[in-house]
Amino acid sequence: MKTKLIIEKSIKGHMGTSIPKLDVPEQTLNTIIPEQFLRTDTPNLPEVSEPEVVRHYVDLSTKNHHVDKDLYPLGSCTMKYNPKINDWTASAVAGVHPYQPEELSQGILGVYYDLEQQLCAITGMKGFTLQPAAGSQGELVGVLLMRKYHELKGNDHKKIMLIPDAAHGTNPASVAMAGYQVVEVKSNSKGLVDLVDFKSKINDRVAGFMLTNPNTLGLFEENISQLAELIHGIDGLMYMDGANMNAMLGIARPGDLGFDITHLNLHKTFSTPHGGGGPGSGPIGVTDKLLAYLPRPRVEILGGSYHLNYDFPNSIGRVHGFYGNFGIMIRAWTYIRMLGPDGLRNISKVAITNANYLMHKLKDVFELAYDRTCMHEFVLSAQAQKEKGVSALQIAKRLLDYGFHSPTMYFPLIVKEALMIEPTESENKETMDRFIEVMKKIAEEVDSNPELLLNAPHNTPVGRVDETYANRNLNVRW
Repeated sequence: MKTKLIIEKSIKGHMGTSIPKLDVPEQTLNTIIPEQFLRTDTPNLPEVSEPEVVRHYVDLSTKNHHVDKDLYPLGSCTMKYNPKINDWTASAVAGVHPYQPEELSQGILGVYYDLEQQLCAITGMKGFTLQPAAGSQGELVGVLLMRKYHELKGNDHKKIMLIPDAAHGTNPASVAMAGYQVVEVKSNSKGLVDLVDFKSKINDRVAGFMLTNPNTLGLFEENISQLAELIHGIDGLMYMDGANMNAMLGIARPGDLGFDITHLNLHKTFSTPHGGGGPGSGPIGVTDKLLAYLPRPRVEILGGSYHLNYDFPNSIGRVHGFYGNFGIMIRAWTYIRMLGPDGLRNISKVAITNANYLMHKLKDVFELAYDRTCMHEFVLSAQAQKEKGVSALQIAKRLLDYGFHSPTMYFPLIVKEALMIEPTESENKETMDRFIEVMKKIAEEVDSNPELLLNAPHNTPVGRVDETYANRNLNVRW
């Protein structure tokens, strides 16, 4: 049944709010507001009571899948639970204006400063900028920092960025936007960077290496020290895409592994909500040799007070209208403060345990791309099911009928019919067992009733769409 719009639920005389009396004479308003901006007709606003409004939006929220509803095993995106205390702290300071003077913003600047120090401790970096509004923007900022480093050293000949074939799609896009040429490095039979291929592409024109660790297959790069040594040997820089940092909290630090630059996704690793277009936050951390190039302003302590320091002549400049997405930052700050070092380490341990539990329970049902101990996520292949006429996409759609969001599909590209699964540390054994049972049932349906999957989903608010039509007739407006 189609959900009614709120205007369609309007009943004359119903009211859900009390509007205060006008405290400015109407004639004054008429002189202040130009005539062309004054309404001549009555706005067609819905007349609904407060309970009706609340029920309308709660009903809408249940039609969409979200992590508060059930498992959201979206590999490489870490869709973990957002503790509600995060929202409480964010709402407590929601009224702060970004243009408030420093003397009235000491608490806010203190959060910025403390969060940067916490992220430095977690990653082993020497400094952070919190300005980037997403992981993708953080990537671009990181590569711009790399470019600044080479420009000031006169390394104009360095035009190449090495990137693994299993990299996130934003990596080559960020590299190209920063003016570098992408050169792909192959993966080996273990799902790691192929050292032979890597060495064959090392030369003086290489500016750096952009690597996700653990990689998108959920595997830790065993040769990371050797890779870093080779890049540093040609005065290149190591960049870590930190999208999978949920596997390394309190266990390993990018700075100790040889990385010069790393981005973090506060809206993934540090629990804040994301999806549906945002909001996000992608801070960038750097080692000593890149500190001077970080975006300005930077928060510093001077004379016992916090200040925004703009005096960095070699900075790449401001990359955000204000100082980043503060609501996301204070949620991440709350999360880190609530857990402490031991709690953060436990997050990664549980996330790794959960992923390996799921992997071992499902690898006999679906083909396992790389049969070895994984970190926080793993990749299955539905190639065997595809050969029976049912693709990974159709398996994902069928999952919706059972109340689960699908894993990431068709990524990384080096795995055919890929299903990348990340349970995170948020899920308990009972939830994972339900997911395992459903995945096994779907595998049986592929053999017994494939038509069920080819026409799925069957019981969602929106049924199966004509994807070819949708791609050719885009409607991106509400």
